[in-house]
Amino acid sequence: MPMSPYLAGLRAKLGSDLLMLPSVCGCVFDAAGRLLVARHGDVGLWAAPGGGVDPGERPEESVVRELREELGVDVGVRGLIGVYSGAEFRTVYPNGHECMYMIAVYGCVLASGTPVPDGDEITGFRWVTEEELPGLTMTEWSPRVLPEVFAWWRGQVS
Repeated sequence: MPMSPYLAGLRAKLGSDLLMLPSVCGCVFDAAGRLLVARHGDVGLWAAPGGGVDPGERPEESVVRELREELGVDVGVRGLIGVYSGAEFRTVYPNGHECMYMIAVYGCVLASGTPVPDGDEITGFRWVTEEELPGLTMTEWSPRVLPEVFAWWRGQVS
């Protein structure tokens, strides 16, 4: 999906300078306790799927919308795991745009559908265990956040 009209308007005024952006991440678990991760087409790295919060949208609505747009699935939001930001959440995209994200990370379950990458933002997906994470080339923030995500999930199912 192309850049949102809101973000495109900001970029038209600001150029590629640093933007601080609110975003969401949907950490979807299957019945076996595996996490859905997606290969992000713009950077070629693996991470839990998610994206930006649109103006007027609640973060919980954003995470549901993003997973529907990117992977064609409907999710049930189980709870907020945490809100994260910091140096490892800053990125420079191939087009030169700099962003720093503040990510609200939600624990989710698959409500319906089978993941199908949109082919643009998301080019692949996998269900992984915590032990499989180090074998993936991931975003810089993933190693900080995903252990907490798995710990949260273990607390939900115990």
